Amino acid sequence: MKFIDEATITVKAGHGGAGCRSFRREKFIPFGGPDGGDGGDGGSVILIADPNVHTLLDFRFQPLWEAQDGAPGQGSQRSGKDGEDLLIKLPLGTQVFDQANSELVCDLVEPEKHIVLSKGGMGGKGNTFFKSATNQVPEHTQPGREGGSGSYLLSLKLVADVGLIGFPNAGKSTLISRISAARPKIADYPFTTLTPNLGVVRPKSGRSFVVADIPGLIPGAHEGKGLGIKFLKHVERTKVLVHLIDPSMVASNGEPIDPLDAYHQINAELNAFADDLAQRPQIVAIAKIDLFADDAEAQRLLDIFRGQNIECCAISSATGKGLGELVEMMAKHIS
Repeated sequence: MKFIDEATITVKAGHGGAGCRSFRREKFIPFGGPDGGDGGDGGSVILIADPNVHTLLDFRFQPLWEAQDGAPGQGSQRSGKDGEDLLIKLPLGTQVFDQANSELVCDLVEPEKHIVLSKGGMGGKGNTFFKSATNQVPEHTQPGREGGSGSYLLSLKLVADVGLIGFPNAGKSTLISRISAARPKIADYPFTTLTPNLGVVRPKSGRSFVVADIPGLIPGAHEGKGLGIKFLKHVERTKVLVHLIDPSMVASNGEPIDPLDAYHQINAELNAFADDLAQRPQIVAIAKIDLFADDAEAQRLLDIFRGQNIECCAISSATGKGLGELVEMMAKHIS
């Protein structure tokens, strides 16, 4: 299923049904009174946060969503049937913006949360309603009121406890596949991950939590370079970031990238996108330590980061070394 995190929709609530103009016609009663019923109310457009929906793809192909109109009133004081509400299921974490003024209408971060986006119009009154002592034969009725309508931007921000960040090919997809049941695409070329992946991690201690594998960031991501700018927003809801550092990284000119420099480059992108992101709690994970000849090199890198008061550990997703320690570090932050 293709991951789509933005879409524009137009919604129309149902119109209220018109009130009925009717008079009784009964044998031996020459002057029957009014008996026109009221119109039914129009259906409303209601949003619900559904944890089983994960993309806004459907809204790209169906931009117009309309609730049912109310039925008109009838004689014999019969009211029209109310229009059915239209229930729109959206992924957990969807923000809804009014396109007319760009204001945030709602943020669906709670499962099963309901929001009335456009209320249905009220049904009109039939002529029975207007009967009085001074107006025994009312001719007047009301038309139904129009339902609400508008155009809205849907923007999905994933709801996850932990965000995995780092340069392309740092090992984020492999890591999430080892610590959860997620099975992202994994290959040995940059930008393997083209969409965020979610996985549920169940540590030995503490409650389960959700980890998001965010597509690789590169310098200039906040300005639109690479794929990162599209997905930086998905780390905004996370409580803690796990920053994977691949010690074997090389620049485009073939020169090795210093792991500490790589750490600061990614954090500069986070800070440029949103001031508080670089201040979010981070765990640095020195990845791919199975490529080292011995443990001394991994320890040297750990000492460098710890010397900067940066919480860190060393892991190998290939062998599983250090993964238990990393998961417990995540769980400690979540709890």
